[in-house]
Amino acid sequence: MPRGRFIVVEGAEGTGKTTQAGRLRAFLRASGREVVGTREPGGTSVGERIREIVLHASDHQVLPETELLLILAARSAFVRTVVEPALAGGRWVVSDRFDMSTFAYQGYGREIDVERIAPLNAYATGGLVPDLYVVLDLPVEEGMGRQRRQGKGDDRFESAAADFHHRVRQGYVELSATHGNAVLVPACGSPDEVENLIRGEVVSRFPETSGIVGG
Repeated sequence: MPRGRFIVVEGAEGTGKTTQAGRLRAFLRASGREVVGTREPGGTSVGERIREIVLHASDHQVLPETELLLILAARSAFVRTVVEPALAGGRWVVSDRFDMSTFAYQGYGREIDVERIAPLNAYATGGLVPDLYVVLDLPVEEGMGRQRRQGKGDDRFESAAADFHHRVRQGYVELSATHGNAVLVPACGSPDEVENLIRGEVVSRFPETSGIVGG
């Protein structure tokens, strides 16, 4: 059985990545793929508990280094119990975030040396590399405005200062430029417009997804 594909939708706050990850899964299913939808941190019972700590620790005193190690602990379970078995079974995995978020948020955002993060992340992932990162890009002010209009902004990342979010966006832009398996997609348009851009990138890299089953 051919190995499945692993696609990750990344982006800073308010870029619409959760919406677009859902739309991408629907598109891939319509093209005949068997798709597993998941998210990070999370995707497993252990990961979801860690997610709650990382996003909503009531005292807001989770140190950057602790935050990093918690996320990597969740990732190790996520890769081994969700992603790898799905790929080995020929299924496609579309995840709302993966390891590029760690370099953008804990590296650029929290200012932990990315050279120190890299070997720890490699251990957590077991060397797994996504087939494609779709990185949604949006000016920080617009992303934060979207969050406010949607009534969001209460978790530890959403409520961080603007300079943190600017560093995160810079991280995504720079990381996308250095990863041959990443594409930076402008997220300023309507959800339909952004979806069409993503579809174009996916079809160009995976031509087998161009046909709609039953369409």
